[in-house]
Amino acid sequence: MNGQRVPVFEVRGVTRVYGDGESAVHALRGIDLRLDEGEVVVLLGPSGSGKSTLLNILGGLDAATAGSVRFQGTGIESLDARALTRYRRDAIGFVFQFYNLIPSLTARENVELVTTIAPSPMDPMQALALVGLENRANHFPAQLSGGEQQRVAIARALAKRPKVMLCDEPTGALDLKTGVRVLEALMDANARFGTTLMIVTHNADMARLGDRVIRFADGLIREISENPQRVPASELRW
Repeated sequence: MNGQRVPVFEVRGVTRVYGDGESAVHALRGIDLRLDEGEVVVLLGPSGSGKSTLLNILGGLDAATAGSVRFQGTGIESLDARALTRYRRDAIGFVFQFYNLIPSLTARENVELVTTIAPSPMDPMQALALVGLENRANHFPAQLSGGEQQRVAIARALAKRPKVMLCDEPTGALDLKTGVRVLEALMDANARFGTTLMIVTHNADMARLGDRVIRFADGLIREISENPQRVPASELRW
């Protein structure tokens, strides 16, 4: 697989330490990883194992204590504040467990927020159509179910046409039926646009979604495995 694909991320020796001395927390203890263009990678592990910390470092929301992260050949640790903001804005789509929608804006207006700053965005209605919510465009978040709000958040991320979507427990607050719809929207983005997906979860069965599965424990990658083929989201168990 790696010989045929272009690397999006190359991670070398990344550590993340919070605090000092005896009270220091070692969230990451030396991570080496390559993520390829168009790949779907699932990160598994218990809470506190380092999954979300790595995601935040890749997305430029946090900085490594040591080591390097290269995005398409450029070390993001060398970017100044303005370049880092541009990187987050243009290259990365974020999807979190909690939807972070603005309550006073409609679904369409929440998506429009990113299209006004992205360099080559898609039309907000097109983005909502991709997640099956064009008929809910004029509804406010409070008028939408949890699954619909999460799909608006995915549409907002997709509207930037990001190279990578980083998804931190995107179905953590959802039941099986709505979680499957959210995952189907993400996998559709990968299939249509070649968007690289990294999905953090504690649900072991979601491992079957990915090209590769990375298992974390105690700030370390314990195992990387490949799936011979991806399983559709509709076949997952919660």
